[in-house]
Amino acid sequence: MATQIDVNQMVDFLVQLLNIPSPTGDTDRAMAFVQEAFAPYVQLEMSPKGLLAGTIAGERSDAPRALTAHVDTLGAMVSSIKPNGRLAMTRLGGWVWNSVEGEGVRVFTSDGRTYRGSIVPTAASAHAHSADDLTAKRTDANMEIRLDERVPTSYSVLQLGIQVGDFVAMDPRVELSDSGFIRSRHLDDKAGVATMLGAIQALHAAGQRPLQDTTIHISNYEEVGHGAATGFPANLAELISIDMAVVAPAQQSDEFSVTICAKDSAGPYHSGLRRRLEKLAREGHIAHRTDIYPNYSSDGEAYWKAGGNVAMALVGPGVDASHHYERTHREALDNTARLLAAYLVSEK
Repeated sequence: MATQIDVNQMVDFLVQLLNIPSPTGDTDRAMAFVQEAFAPYVQLEMSPKGLLAGTIAGERSDAPRALTAHVDTLGAMVSSIKPNGRLAMTRLGGWVWNSVEGEGVRVFTSDGRTYRGSIVPTAASAHAHSADDLTAKRTDANMEIRLDERVPTSYSVLQLGIQVGDFVAMDPRVELSDSGFIRSRHLDDKAGVATMLGAIQALHAAGQRPLQDTTIHISNYEEVGHGAATGFPANLAELISIDMAVVAPAQQSDEFSVTICAKDSAGPYHSGLRRRLEKLAREGHIAHRTDIYPNYSSDGEAYWKAGGNVAMALVGPGVDASHHYERTHREALDNTARLLAAYLVSEK
Protein backbone atom coordinates (compact mmCIF):
# COMPACT_ATOMS: atom_id res chain seq x y z
CA MET A 1 0.00 0.00 0.00
CA ALA A 2 1.35 3.43 -0.98
CA THR A 3 2.45 5.74 1.82
CA GLN A 4 -0.02 8.57 2.45
CA ILE A 5 1.52 12.02 2.69
CA ASP A 6 -0.10 14.66 4.90
CA VAL A 7 0.17 17.46 2.35
CA ASN A 8 -1.49 20.07 4.57
CA GLN A 9 1.05 19.42 7.32
CA MET A 10 3.88 19.59 4.80
CA VAL A 11 2.65 22.89 3.34
CA ASP A 12 2.18 24.41 6.82
CA PHE A 13 5.81 23.59 7.63
CA LEU A 14 6.95 25.01 4.28
CA VAL A 15 5.13 28.32 4.79
CA GLN A 16 6.67 28.76 8.24
CA LEU A 17 10.14 27.95 6.92
CA LEU A 18 9.77 30.30 3.95
CA ASN A 19 9.00 33.14 6.34
CA ILE A 20 12.24 32.61 8.29
CA PRO A 21 15.11 34.49 6.58
CA SER A 22 18.10 32.28 5.81
CA PRO A 23 20.46 33.83 3.23
CA THR A 24 23.63 31.79 2.74
CA GLY A 25 25.89 32.37 5.74
CA ASP A 26 23.07 33.46 8.07
CA THR A 27 20.96 30.34 8.48
CA ASP A 28 20.87 29.69 12.24
CA ARG A 29 17.27 30.88 12.71
CA ALA A 30 15.96 28.55 10.02
CA MET A 31 18.19 25.68 11.17
CA ALA A 32 16.79 25.92 14.69
CA PHE A 33 13.25 25.72 13.30
CA VAL A 34 14.12 22.71 11.13
CA GLN A 35 15.87 20.96 14.00
CA GLU A 36 12.77 21.29 16.16
CA ALA A 37 10.41 20.14 13.38
CA PHE A 38 12.45 16.99 12.72
CA ALA A 39 12.99 16.22 16.43
CA PRO A 40 10.08 13.76 16.82
CA TYR A 41 11.61 11.58 14.07
CA VAL A 42 15.38 12.08 14.17
CA GLN A 43 17.82 13.97 16.37
CA LEU A 44 19.70 16.40 14.16
CA GLU A 45 22.99 17.77 15.50
CA MET A 46 24.59 20.97 14.26
CA SER A 47 28.16 20.69 12.98
CA PRO A 48 30.83 23.38 13.36
CA LYS A 49 30.02 24.43 9.78
CA GLY A 50 26.39 24.95 10.75
CA LEU A 51 24.77 22.05 8.89
CA LEU A 52 22.38 19.60 10.54
CA ALA A 53 22.74 15.82 10.38
CA GLY A 54 21.34 12.80 12.19
CA THR A 55 20.57 9.16 11.44
CA ILE A 56 17.31 7.22 11.51
CA ALA A 57 17.92 3.57 12.37
CA GLY A 58 16.83 1.26 9.56
CA GLU A 59 15.97 -2.41 9.34
CA ARG A 60 19.49 -2.99 8.06
CA SER A 61 22.82 -1.16 8.08
CA ASP A 62 24.82 -2.91 5.35
CA ALA A 63 24.32 -0.15 2.74
CA PRO A 64 23.46 3.11 4.53
CA ARG A 65 21.58 5.84 2.69
CA ALA A 66 21.21 9.59 3.06
CA LEU A 67 18.88 12.39 2.03
CA THR A 68 20.14 15.96 1.73
CA ALA A 69 18.39 19.28 1.11
CA HIS A 70 19.48 22.84 1.79
CA VAL A 71 17.92 25.59 3.86
CA ASP A 72 20.17 28.45 2.71
CA THR A 73 18.75 30.81 0.11
CA LEU A 74 19.77 33.59 -2.21
CA GLY A 75 20.50 36.85 -0.45
CA ALA A 76 22.97 39.70 -0.22
CA MET A 77 25.49 41.38 2.03
CA VAL A 78 26.19 45.07 2.57
CA SER A 79 29.33 45.92 0.61
CA SER A 80 29.50 49.66 1.25
CA ILE A 81 27.57 52.54 2.79
CA LYS A 82 27.12 55.39 0.34
CA PRO A 83 27.51 59.06 1.32
CA ASN A 84 23.76 59.57 0.74
CA GLY A 85 22.77 56.84 3.21
CA ARG A 86 21.98 54.18 0.62
CA LEU A 87 23.57 50.72 0.81
CA ALA A 88 25.49 48.93 -1.91
CA MET A 89 25.30 45.11 -1.94
CA THR A 90 27.24 42.06 -2.99
CA ARG A 91 25.16 39.08 -4.08
CA LEU A 92 24.98 35.75 -2.25
CA GLY A 93 24.15 33.09 -4.81
CA GLY A 94 23.32 33.19 -8.49
CA TRP A 95 20.54 35.72 -8.90
CA VAL A 96 20.24 38.63 -11.31
CA TRP A 97 19.35 42.19 -10.41
CA ASN A 98 16.15 42.45 -12.43
CA SER A 99 14.69 39.59 -10.39
CA VAL A 100 14.75 41.64 -7.17
CA GLU A 101 14.10 45.20 -8.35
CA GLY A 102 11.56 46.79 -5.99
CA GLU A 103 11.72 43.89 -3.51
CA GLY A 104 11.42 44.53 0.20
CA VAL A 105 14.39 43.46 2.33
CA ARG A 106 15.55 43.07 5.89
CA VAL A 107 19.05 44.10 6.93
CA PHE A 108 20.44 42.25 9.96
CA THR A 109 23.09 43.99 12.03
CA SER A 110 25.83 42.22 13.98
CA ASP A 111 24.28 43.35 17.28
CA GLY A 112 20.90 41.79 16.53
CA ARG A 113 18.89 44.69 15.15
CA THR A 114 16.78 44.43 11.98
CA TYR A 115 15.93 47.23 9.55
CA ARG A 116 13.51 47.34 6.64
CA GLY A 117 14.26 48.66 3.20
CA SER A 118 13.85 47.94 -0.50
CA ILE A 119 16.05 47.34 -3.53
CA VAL A 120 15.82 50.13 -6.08
CA PRO A 121 17.89 51.40 -9.01
CA THR A 122 19.97 54.51 -8.43
CA ALA A 123 17.84 56.04 -11.20
CA ALA A 124 14.36 54.99 -10.06
CA SER A 125 12.10 58.02 -10.48
CA ALA A 126 10.42 58.27 -13.90
CA HIS A 127 9.92 62.01 -13.27
CA ALA A 128 13.58 62.79 -12.66
CA HIS A 129 15.62 60.61 -15.01
CA SER A 130 16.00 60.13 -18.73
CA ALA A 131 14.64 57.14 -20.59
CA ASP A 132 18.18 55.85 -21.06
CA ASP A 133 18.82 56.04 -17.30
CA LEU A 134 15.53 54.34 -16.46
CA THR A 135 16.12 51.43 -18.84
CA ALA A 136 19.84 50.99 -18.11
CA LYS A 137 21.06 47.44 -17.49
CA ARG A 138 20.84 46.62 -13.78
CA THR A 139 24.30 46.07 -12.29
CA ASP A 140 26.08 46.09 -8.93
CA ALA A 141 26.94 49.74 -9.58
CA ASN A 142 23.43 51.08 -10.15
CA MET A 143 21.33 49.08 -7.65
CA GLU A 144 21.05 49.91 -3.95
CA ILE A 145 19.09 49.44 -0.75
CA ARG A 146 16.89 52.35 0.30
CA LEU A 147 16.45 52.07 4.07
CA ASP A 148 13.13 52.94 5.68
CA GLU A 149 14.95 55.17 8.17
CA ARG A 150 15.99 58.84 8.30
CA VAL A 151 19.54 58.33 7.09
CA PRO A 152 20.70 61.22 4.87
CA THR A 153 24.40 60.41 5.37
CA SER A 154 26.67 57.40 5.78
CA TYR A 155 27.30 58.48 9.38
CA SER A 156 23.58 58.26 10.18
CA VAL A 157 23.53 54.70 8.81
CA LEU A 158 26.50 53.74 10.97
CA GLN A 159 24.64 55.14 13.99
CA LEU A 160 21.95 52.52 13.38
CA GLY A 161 24.56 49.81 13.80
CA ILE A 162 24.60 48.88 10.10
CA GLN A 163 28.02 48.09 8.69
CA VAL A 164 29.73 46.37 5.80
CA GLY A 165 29.24 42.60 6.02
CA ASP A 166 25.69 42.72 7.38
CA PHE A 167 23.33 40.18 5.80
CA VAL A 168 20.37 41.13 3.63
CA ALA A 169 17.30 38.91 3.12
CA MET A 170 14.66 39.45 0.44
CA ASP A 171 10.99 39.20 1.39
CA PRO A 172 9.62 35.77 0.41
CA ARG A 173 6.05 37.01 -0.23
CA VAL A 174 4.47 33.60 0.37
CA GLU A 175 1.00 33.12 -1.10
CA LEU A 176 -1.17 29.99 -1.32
CA SER A 177 -3.86 29.81 -3.98
CA ASP A 178 -7.16 27.95 -3.78
CA SER A 179 -6.02 26.01 -6.85
CA GLY A 180 -3.06 24.56 -4.98
CA PHE A 181 -0.23 26.78 -6.18
CA ILE A 182 2.44 28.09 -3.80
CA ARG A 183 4.16 31.34 -4.79
CA SER A 184 7.23 32.51 -2.93
CA ARG A 185 10.86 33.34 -3.15
CA HIS A 186 13.18 30.64 -1.85
CA LEU A 187 11.15 27.56 -2.74
CA ASP A 188 14.69 26.62 -3.79
CA ASP A 189 15.22 24.66 -1.63
CA LYS A 190 12.85 25.04 1.28
CA ALA A 191 10.33 23.03 -0.72
CA GLY A 192 12.89 20.23 -0.81
CA VAL A 193 13.31 20.32 2.97
CA ALA A 194 9.51 20.15 3.33
CA THR A 195 9.24 17.06 1.12
CA MET A 196 11.96 15.32 3.12
CA LEU A 197 10.06 16.00 6.34
CA GLY A 198 6.80 14.95 4.72
CA ALA A 199 8.24 11.57 3.70
CA ILE A 200 9.68 10.91 7.18
CA GLN A 201 6.42 11.91 8.88
CA ALA A 202 4.46 9.58 6.60
CA LEU A 203 6.67 6.59 7.37
CA HIS A 204 6.46 7.33 11.08
CA ALA A 205 2.65 7.58 10.94
CA ALA A 206 2.52 4.24 9.10
CA GLY A 207 4.77 2.56 11.67
CA GLN A 208 7.49 1.96 9.07
CA ARG A 209 11.26 2.25 9.32
CA PRO A 210 13.65 2.84 6.43
CA LEU A 211 15.16 -0.34 5.03
CA GLN A 212 18.67 1.01 5.66
CA ASP A 213 20.14 3.34 8.25
CA THR A 214 19.36 6.75 6.76
CA THR A 215 21.20 9.99 7.44
CA ILE A 216 19.11 13.16 7.25
CA HIS A 217 21.35 16.03 6.16
CA ILE A 218 20.35 19.71 5.95
CA SER A 219 23.04 21.88 4.39
CA ASN A 220 23.60 25.60 4.72
CA TYR A 221 25.98 26.63 1.92
CA GLU A 222 24.46 25.07 -1.23
CA GLU A 223 23.86 28.37 -2.99
CA VAL A 224 27.62 29.02 -3.04
CA GLY A 225 28.60 25.49 -4.05
CA HIS A 226 29.87 23.56 -1.03
CA GLY A 227 26.88 22.87 1.20
CA ALA A 228 26.97 19.06 1.31
CA ALA A 229 30.70 18.60 0.84
CA THR A 230 30.82 17.07 4.32
CA GLY A 231 28.63 15.70 7.12
CA PHE A 232 27.95 12.11 5.99
CA PRO A 233 28.99 8.75 7.47
CA ALA A 234 32.14 7.23 5.97
CA ASN A 235 30.29 4.02 5.01
CA LEU A 236 27.49 5.76 3.08
CA ALA A 237 26.39 3.83 -0.03
CA GLU A 238 23.68 6.03 -1.57
CA LEU A 239 22.74 9.70 -1.47
CA ILE A 240 19.59 11.40 -2.73
CA SER A 241 19.91 15.16 -3.15
CA ILE A 242 16.54 16.91 -3.00
CA ASP A 243 16.36 20.25 -4.73
CA MET A 244 14.00 22.19 -6.96
CA ALA A 245 13.40 20.98 -10.52
CA VAL A 246 13.62 23.56 -13.28
CA VAL A 247 10.31 24.44 -14.97
CA ALA A 248 10.98 26.55 -18.05
CA PRO A 249 10.59 26.44 -21.85
CA ALA A 250 12.40 23.45 -23.40
CA GLN A 251 12.41 21.59 -20.06
CA GLN A 252 10.44 18.41 -19.37
CA SER A 253 9.70 19.28 -15.72
CA ASP A 254 6.35 20.71 -14.61
CA GLU A 255 4.90 22.17 -11.42
CA PHE A 256 2.86 19.08 -10.55
CA SER A 257 5.40 16.24 -10.70
CA VAL A 258 8.58 15.08 -9.06
CA THR A 259 11.52 15.34 -11.43
CA ILE A 260 14.38 12.86 -11.52
CA CYS A 261 17.42 14.61 -12.95
CA ALA A 262 19.57 12.62 -15.38
CA LYS A 263 22.28 15.24 -15.95
CA ASP A 264 23.13 18.83 -15.14
CA SER A 265 26.07 21.18 -15.70
CA ALA A 266 28.49 18.87 -13.87
CA GLY A 267 27.52 15.77 -15.79
CA PRO A 268 25.29 12.71 -15.35
CA TYR A 269 24.02 11.36 -12.06
CA HIS A 270 24.35 7.67 -11.14
CA SER A 271 22.37 5.90 -13.87
CA GLY A 272 21.52 2.80 -11.84
CA LEU A 273 20.08 4.76 -8.93
CA ARG A 274 18.25 7.09 -11.27
CA ARG A 275 16.58 4.17 -13.05
CA ARG A 276 15.61 2.61 -9.72
CA LEU A 277 13.85 5.82 -8.77
CA GLU A 278 12.07 5.95 -12.12
CA LYS A 279 10.91 2.35 -11.57
CA LEU A 280 9.66 3.18 -8.06
CA ALA A 281 7.73 6.14 -9.47
CA ARG A 282 6.12 4.03 -12.19
CA GLU A 283 5.20 1.24 -9.79
CA GLY A 284 3.80 3.69 -7.26
CA HIS A 285 1.82 5.65 -9.86
CA ILE A 286 3.75 8.76 -8.83
CA ALA A 287 3.63 11.59 -11.37
CA HIS A 288 7.23 12.10 -12.44
CA ARG A 289 9.45 13.50 -15.14
CA THR A 290 13.06 12.88 -16.11
CA ASP A 291 14.96 15.99 -17.16
CA ILE A 292 18.36 17.52 -17.90
CA TYR A 293 19.48 20.93 -16.62
CA PRO A 294 22.28 22.77 -18.46
CA ASN A 295 22.72 25.58 -15.89
CA TYR A 296 22.34 23.78 -12.58
CA SER A 297 24.37 21.94 -9.96
CA SER A 298 23.44 20.28 -6.69
CA ASP A 299 24.62 19.55 -3.17
CA GLY A 300 25.12 15.92 -4.12
CA GLU A 301 27.76 16.96 -6.63
CA ALA A 302 29.47 18.97 -3.91
CA TYR A 303 29.85 15.70 -2.01
CA TRP A 304 31.08 13.87 -5.10
CA LYS A 305 33.66 16.59 -5.77
CA ALA A 306 34.80 16.36 -2.14
CA GLY A 307 35.53 12.68 -2.68
CA GLY A 308 32.22 11.07 -1.70
CA ASN A 309 32.20 7.47 -2.97
CA VAL A 310 28.44 6.94 -3.25
CA ALA A 311 25.73 6.34 -5.81
CA MET A 312 23.96 9.67 -6.05
CA ALA A 313 20.72 10.92 -7.57
CA LEU A 314 18.85 14.21 -7.68
CA VAL A 315 15.08 14.59 -7.35
CA GLY A 316 12.77 17.46 -6.53
CA PRO A 317 9.45 19.22 -7.03
CA GLY A 318 9.00 21.27 -10.18
CA VAL A 319 9.52 24.99 -9.53
CA ASP A 320 8.77 27.68 -12.09
CA ALA A 321 10.95 30.82 -12.43
CA SER A 322 13.91 29.55 -10.40
CA HIS A 323 15.96 32.25 -8.64
CA HIS A 324 13.13 34.71 -9.31
CA TYR A 325 9.64 34.89 -7.75
CA GLU A 326 9.14 31.15 -7.77
CA ARG A 327 6.05 28.94 -7.92
CA THR A 328 5.19 25.29 -7.39
CA HIS A 329 2.09 23.23 -6.64
CA ARG A 330 0.96 21.03 -3.77
CA GLU A 331 0.94 18.04 -6.15
CA ALA A 332 4.67 18.44 -6.83
CA LEU A 333 5.37 18.36 -3.10
CA ASP A 334 3.14 15.32 -2.66
CA ASN A 335 4.74 13.40 -5.52
CA THR A 336 8.25 14.20 -4.32
CA ALA A 337 7.51 13.11 -0.75
CA ARG A 338 5.86 9.92 -2.02
CA LEU A 339 8.91 9.03 -4.10
CA LEU A 340 11.23 9.66 -1.16
CA ALA A 341 9.11 7.49 1.11
CA ALA A 342 9.03 4.71 -1.47
CA TYR A 343 12.82 4.90 -1.85
CA LEU A 344 13.47 4.77 1.89
CA VAL A 345 11.66 1.44 2.30
CA SER A 346 12.74 -0.08 -1.01
CA GLU A 347 15.17 -2.89 -1.72
CA LYS A 348 18.19 -2.13 -3.87
